[in-house]
Amino acid sequence: MDYILSTCTPSDLSKEYYDKYEIKHLGFHYVVNGKSYTDDLGGTMTISEFYQYIRKGADTSTSQVSVGEYVDHFRTLLKEGKDILHTCLSSGISNTVQSAKNAADMLKSEFPDRKILIVDSLCASSGFGMFNVILAQKRAEGMGIDELYNWAVEHRRDIQHWFCSTDLKYYIKGGRVSKVSGIIGGIFEICPLLCVSPEGKLKVISKVRTKKKVLTALVDKMEQHADNGSEYGGLCYISHSDCIKDAESVKNQVLARFKNVKNVEIFDVGTTIGCHTGTGTVALFFTGDKREDSK
Repeated sequence: MDYILSTCTPSDLSKEYYDKYEIKHLGFHYVVNGKSYTDDLGGTMTISEFYQYIRKGADTSTSQVSVGEYVDHFRTLLKEGKDILHTCLSSGISNTVQSAKNAADMLKSEFPDRKILIVDSLCASSGFGMFNVILAQKRAEGMGIDELYNWAVEHRRDIQHWFCSTDLKYYIKGGRVSKVSGIIGGIFEICPLLCVSPEGKLKVISKVRTKKKVLTALVDKMEQHADNGSEYGGLCYISHSDCIKDAESVKNQVLARFKNVKNVEIFDVGTTIGCHTGTGTVALFFTGDKREDSK
């Protein structure tokens, strides 16, 4: 292995997954009630503690990684004498990709014989994580860094992201759902069904009444968009923001409907994404149609 795979913690993988696939990671920053933390995968604050703060009404926000932090991260890796392929959280959600590119440019003179390739993943949460796992698998199969970079850019929209929320408070706070729509949604148990667009942005597809129906709608979208439809047998990840029973409901539906899917991995929505979703979000990820205007 002559190059390093690197990413950022909003890929919402567990530490075990980063270690297993030998993916280096850089922690994003989040703020809870005015105190700043770095996402160190639960070392400083466990995910359970984080969502306890959320449920108690904590004021939360995030801040992107600075150019200087990327420089330090990349420099440490370059000192190993290897090139770097680094994937960033979707540019439709964060400006961090530009910071990473600026840092890579700044290090060219210091490491003239090394390369840092930056990929805008156009993915988020465990869809971003799945993208990184697939890249790690391709590397293990012997794909070189330049070939993998080109593959990543060509196939990054193959990761389908479908999610829903049963608690619209943080979507209202972030401006993704209007306050009026949020109040009406709460009264009538309306849950938005969303996806990540081709540009890597959040997009509301429909509004579904009742949690039970919207969770099933996630699985319906998987059958509609997954490779080979109901015969799909590829990777399947679910992430959730402190609503494990809802995540398990979706997992059971997937396993019942897709006989070739042998395993569904469930991850927590991490602190960076969780600051913006709050509790009650369930997301389903798989490979399928190249994301266009999803319906």
